[in-house]
Amino acid sequence: MVTPFLSIIIPAHNEEHRLPASLEKIDRFLVTQSFQSEVIIVENGSTDRTVEIIQDYQKRFPYIRLFQETRRGKGLAVKRGMLEALGEYRFLADADLSMPIEEIIKFIPPALKDFDIAIASRESAGAKRYNEPAYRHLIGRIFNALVRALALPGLQDTQCGFKCFRAEVAEAVFPYQTLDGMSFDAEILFIARRFGYTIQEVPIDWYYNADSRVRLFQDSLLMAFDLLTIRLNSRRGLYGKKKV
Repeated sequence: MVTPFLSIIIPAHNEEHRLPASLEKIDRFLVTQSFQSEVIIVENGSTDRTVEIIQDYQKRFPYIRLFQETRRGKGLAVKRGMLEALGEYRFLADADLSMPIEEIIKFIPPALKDFDIAIASRESAGAKRYNEPAYRHLIGRIFNALVRALALPGLQDTQCGFKCFRAEVAEAVFPYQTLDGMSFDAEILFIARRFGYTIQEVPIDWYYNADSRVRLFQDSLLMAFDLLTIRLNSRRGLYGKKKV
């Protein structure tokens, strides 16, 4: 089997409505590229027709690989997908594609070289946000201030759901992930920095989706507690020996 150049990993919980349009967009993008690709979809605990829809698309698009987890949790699904993927570059994408799929080009060679992890940023110079309510932006900035203070100084946007890892980096850091929920991003990036890997923010165009699954206040509070858990885990040595 030829090793794919790119793996696109999509966590999917009850995505019967949003996933079809996204898979069509991904296919239109991939057929224009010269490199080999795969799409990893990790379904976790869905109660709708998500699995059936993915299986139907597998008949049309044989590069789709489906994995299932019985437990819910975006972090759980992402960890499974990253470790099942075969690509030299492993790109995490939200099922709603709030970032246009064509922007993936910004995250991989030849556009981007000599990086360990590239994360989409809605705050870096050149980034554009579309249709986002002001209150959501404000709460996001408050949470990011906590992230920078407690775990990841210097990073302006750790929670955007689009990130690219070199295969070697993904296989080194994801086995240490302990958080199954929404805060897995901060934990993985914290572990990566602990291991000496570099993180580069990439400005993107991002479109607010009113159907977002994020529960703004409840999830923000839980994620704030998770930041303290990350610090505690580090002190307890759960992330292995610091390499730098």
